[in-house]
Amino acid sequence: MTSAWVGELVRLRGVEPEDWEAFHRFDGNTGDMRRMDRIHPPRSAAAQQEWARTTALKKPEDDVLFLAVESLADGALAGMVTTGETDHRAGRFSYGIAIGTGHKGRGYATEAVRLLLAFMFGERRFHKCEASVWGFNDPSIALHRKLGFTEEGRLRDHEFFAGRHHDVVLFGLTAPEFAARHPHPREI
Repeated sequence: MTSAWVGELVRLRGVEPEDWEAFHRFDGNTGDMRRMDRIHPPRSAAAQQEWARTTALKKPEDDVLFLAVESLADGALAGMVTTGETDHRAGRFSYGIAIGTGHKGRGYATEAVRLLLAFMFGERRFHKCEASVWGFNDPSIALHRKLGFTEEGRLRDHEFFAGRHHDVVLFGLTAPEFAARHPHPREI
């Protein structure tokens, strides 16, 4: 038996309450936080435990997903992948990926995004995925190009953090573009 959520390197799964410690470590790394979003105030262990418990019990609504990225090599929580801004009328959604520093450079992000996109395009019938990347995040820009995303624009000096303004690079990928690079499996 195979699973649409398992690749050769990672498994996408729901967040479990015991994941709180790994997410707490990710939140303690300024570089990890900044690459994913921005720096947030520190969260207590109790608050992180409550977040993980609540997230683990929350049912996905409107195709908004929050999934843990687990390494198949050692079962460790390597990061997370999320969807958001779903627009069923237009057939588009956005997504985000974050892989912790200790797990970078192993192909986890590439495989996690492929698994997520295969589901959103092949099962949920979305037509386009959109992504925003900080202009200084060269590894993420390279990841999106490798996956077949097209740079659709740049918002200059759009976000402020670390004492200055930063560009945001906008990427898009359609279902046909994804399918041309990553054909859907023929399993039924």
